[in-house]
Amino acid sequence: MTEEEKRLSRRFYKAEQEAGFVEKHATRTAQTQSASYKLAFRDTEFLLREELRPVRFQLELLKTEMLLDEAGIGSTLVCYGSARIPAPEKVEERIAAATTPEEKAIAERLAANARYYDEARKLARIASQCAIVEKGMRQFVICSGGGPSIMEAANRGASEVGAETIGLNIVLPHEQAPNPYVTPRLAFQFHYFALRKMHFLLRARAVAVFPGGFGTFDEFFELLTLIQTGKMKPIPILLFGAEFWNRVVNFEALVEEGVVNRRDLELFTPVETAEDAWEHITGYYGIDCFPKFAE
Repeated sequence: MTEEEKRLSRRFYKAEQEAGFVEKHATRTAQTQSASYKLAFRDTEFLLREELRPVRFQLELLKTEMLLDEAGIGSTLVCYGSARIPAPEKVEERIAAATTPEEKAIAERLAANARYYDEARKLARIASQCAIVEKGMRQFVICSGGGPSIMEAANRGASEVGAETIGLNIVLPHEQAPNPYVTPRLAFQFHYFALRKMHFLLRARAVAVFPGGFGTFDEFFELLTLIQTGKMKPIPILLFGAEFWNRVVNFEALVEEGVVNRRDLELFTPVETAEDAWEHITGYYGIDCFPKFAE
């Protein structure tokens, strides 16, 4: 059925048409100015009521899902990581800004992990240059939390080779805006962490986990739990930075204490470079594409 046939077969007006009728024929009376008279789907105050939380959940699920589908996004390569690790070119500035010995020590530790900014950027460039398309849908589209640092690096790498890239931002009490490398039409903002994390994984075909804090831990361990419990099919999980992760998480102790099985440690693959990560991904899926990274 053509779009014209669909239009002619409709028995009821679309919501946007009805809203247009309201604007066209609006009269200012005490009744029409009352909040109760607003169309429910155009009444922001009503939609923000506590009782409407289930509806808002549904909206956050549907909006991103529909727009990514319309954009032809078949799958993603998700990059998790810190919002605090500086880009290599900003390392000296960060250290110079430290005013106490403790701040300087922290700045130096962050600086030591700055190389992972480059690795995230490089991985995004490699995956994006492959431009893999299956059944008319783009695969391994770079997706990050849309913020600074490692997230910025991933979006930046894809953008630098002319590829579209996704950012899933979250509303926070302090300022939180998309980094400039996120493709505008693929920049999303979430109220609910749960829905944001769901969208990270709905299309994920591989996940790269870089050094990070509580947010990265939350995302990483939820992913491990979903696969460990069989709620999600296995996908490549590339864990960047063995020195960092072995220092902050004692995986062997978890096995020794009997709270996880040794085979659970096989759910992720430690890597140090973008090339190693992409080689693992392509080997997992039988893909033959390994473009050279141009500095």
